[in-house]
Amino acid sequence: MDMEQVSLGIDPTVPSVARIYDYLLGGKDNFASDRAAAEKISELTPNVREGVRSNRRFLSRAVRFMAETGIRQFLDIGAGLPTQENVHQVALRVAPESRIVYVDNDPIVLTHGRALLADNRQTIVLDGDLRQPEVLLDDPRVSAHIDFDRPVGLLLLAVLHFIPEDDVAERIVKTLSDRLAPGSAMAISHLSFGDLDEDKVRAGRELYTRTSAGSATPRSRAQIQRFFDDFELVEPGLVSTDDWRPEADEPSLPALPGVDGFSGVGLIR
Repeated sequence: MDMEQVSLGIDPTVPSVARIYDYLLGGKDNFASDRAAAEKISELTPNVREGVRSNRRFLSRAVRFMAETGIRQFLDIGAGLPTQENVHQVALRVAPESRIVYVDNDPIVLTHGRALLADNRQTIVLDGDLRQPEVLLDDPRVSAHIDFDRPVGLLLLAVLHFIPEDDVAERIVKTLSDRLAPGSAMAISHLSFGDLDEDKVRAGRELYTRTSAGSATPRSRAQIQRFFDDFELVEPGLVSTDDWRPEADEPSLPALPGVDGFSGVGLIR
């Protein structure tokens, strides 16, 4: 990171979950504090790098599935820093007329995303907070780009576990899903406990209190499935991330100790 990026009003001593994720994916848009936090997370849960790569592959498969079902509008909340196989790249390959809205609240994410997509009129990058779904949905920039009377692909990937309160997380999903038209779909990937003991879970939560997110809350499969109450889960249902419609050429990951991730896609009929 250079001084121009620091001048955006970012405190480089406070780790950012978007930049931690970037580092774990092998990116370069991160500070020393992000790298140090990522290494501490890796000590607690050695499979974390494999987990973020699995999540990225799930993004590609889920977006492709949505586009192939006829969805031409995508809303990605908590989009993170641009990397390979972003939502717009996958969607536009299947359907060049697709329109995409990325939402994040990290200034570096917004700056990089807007620079990358400056010449792409079908894709916009907006500042927004998942905790305020009504504000996001009523943002005129969103409604100018997405028609909520038509199907939308909603992406909540590796973001709901940063909402620690179950009732708040469920309200957020309900608020968003209530605005979706029939034919829409929602993809969720979410952190679960894996084989971590209580001490490691506690240590992980303590670590995330020092980041921009403020918390990270693993949930059980049953808790995550509640987010899909208003949806019809498509096969194979809510499963470990790598088990959601894997492709033959995808790498097999080593079995390392650490957290799990559950992922699924639901449809509104």
